[in-house]
Amino acid sequence: MAITASDVNKLRQQTGAGMMDCKNALVEADGDFEAAVDILRKKGQKVAAKRGENEAAEGLVFAQTSADSKVGVLLTLNCETDFVAKNDTYRNFVQSLVDIAMSNLPATSEELKGLKYDDKLTVEEKITEQVGVIGEKLDLSGYAVVKGDTVVAYNHPGNQLATLVALNKGGETVAEAGRQVAMQVAAMNPIALDKDGVDARTIEREIEVGKELAIQEGKPAEMADKIAQGRLSKFFKENTLLSQEFIRDNKLTVEQFLDSTENGLTVTEFKRFSLS
Repeated sequence: MAITASDVNKLRQQTGAGMMDCKNALVEADGDFEAAVDILRKKGQKVAAKRGENEAAEGLVFAQTSADSKVGVLLTLNCETDFVAKNDTYRNFVQSLVDIAMSNLPATSEELKGLKYDDKLTVEEKITEQVGVIGEKLDLSGYAVVKGDTVVAYNHPGNQLATLVALNKGGETVAEAGRQVAMQVAAMNPIALDKDGVDARTIEREIEVGKELAIQEGKPAEMADKIAQGRLSKFFKENTLLSQEFIRDNKLTVEQFLDSTENGLTVTEFKRFSLS
């Protein structure tokens, strides 16, 4: 298939690799972006781990919790330009959607769109109305609900990134620890709570890449699997929340930090939405 400059730039933005490297990888992968990422990694490229919503355009991301901190909602509304996203009217509209979500706690974005915005329009109809008013495409691209004994929201300045973290205990000390972990999720972008939450396909890919790199480094083929397993363990430590080094004290993992805060304290769920 034909590889366009837009395709190359998209892969470059996603991985941080050079333009020609990205183009060659896409050609070799016949346009398959995931395969192209693997090709870059197997060739030893330093590929940035920009996961999540890396195709999102402009807009705002809001996280909010209930008064009793037992539930939180996370919502992304995209628009086309930064000019609109920074407008107070747009910000107030996004907040109104968050308020409706908090009041009703729909399970999905489709359920949220079907709720009443006012006496005349549903949320979906109101968004369509605002498209005509603002003159830009709007897209409710992300929505999630998180519940727990304590739920903490973190909104990064500028509202381009927000997180929710649920913990298994309550109290002010737990809430403060949760705030630190919510910031950890924002900064470190874990892909799962622990290694058990990493999907089989991701594990298979990491093992395959690990074996290929070991062979390229001149290691005996019979050792490649063991080396790949070692790299997989490192991958889990870097990319699963409870195993990550705690950013406020890298002598501790997040799991150890929580347990030192209160015995048995842990995260039960987290969500992270980002526009970049």
